[in-house]
Order: sequence, then C-alpha cells, then structure tokens
Amino acid sequence: MARRPRRSILCLSITVLFVFFLAYMAFSFSARRASPVSVVSGVFREGLNDSACCRGVDGLELWGSATKWGSEHKVESAEACCLACKAACTGPGDQCRCNAWVFCGNKEHCKDKFGECWLKKQNDVLSPEVVSSGDHSMWTSGLVFAKGEGIFGLETSQGTLRIKLLPDCAPRSVAYITELLGARYCAGCHIVRAEGRGQFWDLNGDHVSHASFGPPYALIQGTLEADGIFFKEVPKEVCPSIKRGSVAWVGQGPEFFISLANHHEWRRSYTVFGFVLPEDMEIAEKIASLPSKLDVWANVAVSVLEDPVSLRVVRVTGPGE
Repeated sequence: MARRPRRSILCLSITVLFVFFLAYMAFSFSARRASPVSVVSGVFREGLNDSACCRGVDGLELWGSATKWGSEHKVESAEACCLACKAACTGPGDQCRCNAWVFCGNKEHCKDKFGECWLKKQNDVLSPEVVSSGDHSMWTSGLVFAKGEGIFGLETSQGTLRIKLLPDCAPRSVAYITELLGARYCAGCHIVRAEGRGQFWDLNGDHVSHASFGPPYALIQGTLEADGIFFKEVPKEVCPSIKRGSVAWVGQGPEFFISLANHHEWRRSYTVFGFVLPEDMEIAEKIASLPSKLDVWANVAVSVLEDPVSLRVVRVTGPGE
C-alpha cells in the first residue's frame, strides 16, 4: 500500500530523535528525573507571557477603534508595540483595551510615521478587519487575545477540542485558522494517526524514568487542509518545547499534531500555534484509544485509525463564558 502523502516528516524526525536518545539513555540512567511541569503555565511561560514571543505580520495593517493614537505613541520596535498592547489587555474581554496593534518600522517608507504604534480594539478577534495587506503596506500588525478569547474548536465524534490560539507566537498560523473559521467548513480535515501514552508517559504527560520514547509516541495527527481553501505553507514561527496539549504543525503544515505528553526530546522543532484546554485533553485521549492498525511511515511503526476522525472547525466559548 502506498504511504500517505506528506506524512513522513514527523515520523522521520521521531526516528532520528529515537536513535539519539538510545545513546543518551546509555549514560543518563543515573540522572534525576526533572520535576513535573504545569502544562498551562509552561505554555504561557514560553508563549503568551514571554517577551521574546511577541510578534506580528509584516505588510499588514489591521483596522479597529484606536485606544492609543500612534501619532502620540512612538516605540522602537514591533515587539515593543506588541508588548504595549499586551500591557493594555490584562483582564477579560470587556476590560481589555487593546487586542490589535499596528506599527510602522520601515524608516524609508514610513517617513514621519516611523515608530508609530497604534493600539486598537477589534470587534471580533477571530475575524479581524484588515485595512491593507501585501508588499505595498508599510505596517506590521498583530493580535492579542484577552482571557477567554481566541479559542476555537475542533469538533469530532468524541467531543469538541477547544484550542487557545497563540497569535503573538504564531501570527501567520493563527491567520490561517481564522480563515478556516470564516469558511465555516473544513471538508477534508481529519485525524488519521492516533497513539496513546502507553507505559512511557504518566497521566501528567511526564516521561517515565528509563522508559522508551516510543512507539507509541503519545500524539494524534491529522490535517487541516480544507477542500477549496488554498493552503500556503506556513514559515517556521516560534517553536517552544512540546508539552501535553501543544498543537503544532508537522513541518510547514497543513498536517498538524496534538501532543499527549511533554516531549522535551523533540528540541523545539515544531511551530506551536495553540494548546488544548486542559479539561478537554480527555477527548484527545479518547481519540488515541480508538481502534487502529499498524502502518509504517518512513521506516517507523505508527498506529493509524481504522476510521479517520473527521474535523469541523467551529467557534466556541472559553471556560466560564
């Protein structure tokens, strides 16, 4: 049987890393196991609240009601503008005074507008209004999601996985997801590979001392390429450590995976554009336990679902909303 197209990228990486860790384990058995890491705090520490993870998209000018005029607010960089927006959005949606920022950083084209940082408020962060985009635009823009905002759902037969997006870490990836939400369908989107934690990772997703790193590899994998919607490969964005609940692209997409474990051994190799809300991880675990059959991708044994799980991209509310 022919192998599935595009599916070998993640497996090849796992093969190389597995060989590496066989050698690593030979001299590391005496090392103390790292203390457990909180999934949510870990993702936020390396994503939402990390000053190094505050970026936008060049050649994009977002619309919105101005809460701080750029003509009266100049900063040194796009990152500084992003951080200013974050500082104005520390509470829930109605208390957030900035969910979109616009910066002019090209001195040649911006002229007297150079350094302007506009803080704005969009009406719908999952359907942002755009003034202009493309090489002709001199602006750089990004989004900031308030508490409880920026959450979308992957609707499956086992329940809906609510995923918090990370626009300040992976703005281009998030832009594609908002495009899918606007289309209101995702024909062709599905999960095909499903592997549980086995005996190698505990309930918190931490690796068990002296255990193998797979197979199984503690993940579910599928595609978010919708029929009728052109997918442009996403350039590599911020790549934090893969933790339980991380949602990341395989290569440059559209294949993606949801991790069921803390895969520190994968060494920041994948663009993470969101994370599953902790209370919904049991749905991912259910999918991983569905009937599967063995297959071989790039010389790696994998578990493929007997019946792929179809996905719908939907709007959902966050916890407490």
